[in-house]
Amino acid sequence: MKNEYDFSQGKRGALISNKGKTRITIYLDDSILESFRARAEEAGTGYQTLINDALREYLDSTVEKPVTESVLRRVLHEEFRLRTE
Repeated sequence: MKNEYDFSQGKRGALISNKGKTRITIYLDDSILESFRARAEEAGTGYQTLINDALREYLDSTVEKPVTESVLRRVLHEEFRLRTE
């Protein structure tokens, strides 16, 4: 170990750039966090990655999709069937 170090050319800030990601503070239930940590250990990945994936999957599943003819026919069929029973 050196007796003295030269930090005159040093730069402040994060050493690793995480473009497209933002650091936040979030409170989660202990049981949720324990579950994600256990799953992450089994999968060999980070628990934050699994939480991010779960949130992305949820958002993708709740995005409104355009109503197609087949969907409209199915919904109308179900509605008419329910009203006649």
